[in-house]
Amino acid sequence: MATALQKLVSFLDSELGLSDFPEDESANGLQIEGRKNIRKIGIAVDACDYVFRKAKENNIDFLLVHHGLIWGKVRAVRGILKKRIAMLLNSDISLYACHLPLDRHPKYGNNSMILKLLSIEKIGEFGEYHGKKIGYWGRMRDGVSIKQFALNVDRTLNTKSSAIIFNKKVRNIGVVSGGGWFAINEAEKYGIDTFLTGEPSHSAYTLAEEMKVNLVFAGHYATETPGVKAVGSLIKKKFGLEVEFIDHPTGL
Repeated sequence: MATALQKLVSFLDSELGLSDFPEDESANGLQIEGRKNIRKIGIAVDACDYVFRKAKENNIDFLLVHHGLIWGKVRAVRGILKKRIAMLLNSDISLYACHLPLDRHPKYGNNSMILKLLSIEKIGEFGEYHGKKIGYWGRMRDGVSIKQFALNVDRTLNTKSSAIIFNKKVRNIGVVSGGGWFAINEAEKYGIDTFLTGEPSHSAYTLAEEMKVNLVFAGHYATETPGVKAVGSLIKKKFGLEVEFIDHPTGL
């Protein structure tokens, strides 16, 4: 079974709402064009040498990643960027990137999926970035201790999070994956007692301390695997293609 490249790209562009994020630094969508017919899909968090080599070894035609190769205004193709692009072109593998739209997406996005995986009822949007809220916040039916919540996060996302405790109970949780620490500024507005993100930040500490908001840093990589996995499942269901997750954790 095979699907035309352009058919797959058009579907993803529309389904993931790429046009909603013109300000994203990532060149969302098809970044590298490969073979015209797609039989096997690879999904990963990062576009890098390890992922590309695995894709070639496993006969993958189309790679979908959260962090692509093209950011901002590319003025030259040399060094590592040249090597990465050359590897894809020589292997005839397409590269498709979806950055902020995949953080925000209400059904397949990283933040929405984290709430779902942790059995947190989604209440509303949270974490404004480039004029749009890219995260979500929700409520647990029964409050738990912050230590228990962190353990649940670790088991669910296969990570080892660090928790900074300013509140004994966890009930209202805000989630912004990756480097989403900036959203701590909105915690008080929404009555959030626990904020889950990827990377730790010195700047978030005193704000959380004064607002009595727990901080849970679960890793940039770990908090950004749910989105690509969800889109992989979508592609498999829609097109009947084989989908493989290429895991390359950074521990960060």
